[in-house]
Amino acid sequence: MDAGYEPSRRRFIARISAVAGASGLLGTNALVVPAASAAALERSLSLRSIHTQEVTEVTYWRDGRYLPKALAALEHQLRDHRTGDVHAIDPRLYDVLVAVQHALGRQDQYEVISGYRSPQTNRMLSGRSSRVAKKSLHMRGLAIDVRLPGTPLRKLRDTAVGLNAGGIGYYPSSGFIHVDLGRPRAW
Repeated sequence: MDAGYEPSRRRFIARISAVAGASGLLGTNALVVPAASAAALERSLSLRSIHTQEVTEVTYWRDGRYLPKALAALEHQLRDHRTGDVHAIDPRLYDVLVAVQHALGRQDQYEVISGYRSPQTNRMLSGRSSRVAKKSLHMRGLAIDVRLPGTPLRKLRDTAVGLNAGGIGYYPSSGFIHVDLGRPRAW
């Protein structure tokens, strides 16, 4: 872990407080979402798979609850493109993506490199690269690899790390960041 990118708790709280005070943001589910806009009542995502080219644009949270049909559409979008296996994805992962967009002031479509990975796919990938964890959170629907066109990858990573909402991996040579719901850490 690069200690230069792990904010101290005090610095993180101060940063979030300053952003919240300046822009009307408030914490919901430990993440920052706009309070004074439609996004407080709705959370939406647009995702495009770089492997299948499929696009899913959906409002997945409205009036204080997750929407089952929208979550199913996102789970299908994030299926293992190698096997076709669909798996439940923890919706808090979507909340992290939305919080990153809000912190950046962007609503652009994410490009998805990897969502759910079947155990079979993960074994194959971890056999090819030591950078793929044998017990990857991708297999539990708790991780996603993404990029946000128009946003420098380092800025995307720094913004995600600043939320302190989970694990953030930085893969500049491959052009994506990894976001997961594990303990806050960065590499």
